[in-house]
Amino acid sequence: MSSSKKPSFFAGMIGMKCPNCRKGRIFENKSIFPLGKCLRISEQCSHCGLKMVSESNNGPGINYALTVMLLFLNLVWYWPIFGLSYKDNSFYYFLLTSVSIVILAQPWLMRISRVVYLYIAVRYGSRPLPANDK
Repeated sequence: MSSSKKPSFFAGMIGMKCPNCRKGRIFENKSIFPLGKCLRISEQCSHCGLKMVSESNNGPGINYALTVMLLFLNLVWYWPIFGLSYKDNSFYYFLLTSVSIVILAQPWLMRISRVVYLYIAVRYGSRPLPANDK
C-alpha cells in the first residue's frame, strides 16, 4: 500500500484522526474513560504538527445538532416497535427512553462534534507535512 494514497475522509473522522494528515490522534485518550478527561484535545498533531487547540474549538452547535438527530432517530425505531399515543403514557416512556439514550451517548457525541468541527475548519493537506513525512 502506497503512503501517498489519500486516507479516507470517513475513516479519519470516525477514527478521530487529525483532519490535516488523518494519521495523528485528535484526543489525548483513545477511550472516553475517565469521563473527566474524555474531551482533552492534543495541543498539536503528533504526525504533522497541526495546532488543534484554539479558542473556538468546541463545536457546541454541532453537538446540539447531533443530539437532536439522535432524538429523532430514537423516534424512528421506537414508534414502530412500541407505538406512541396521547391516550396512554407511551409518549412519556418514549421521552424517558430517548433522554436516557442521549445522556449515555453524550460523551461520544461531544467528541464527534469536536471532530466534525475540526474537519470543517481544516481541509486535508492544507498544512504542509514535515519534510521527512512527504
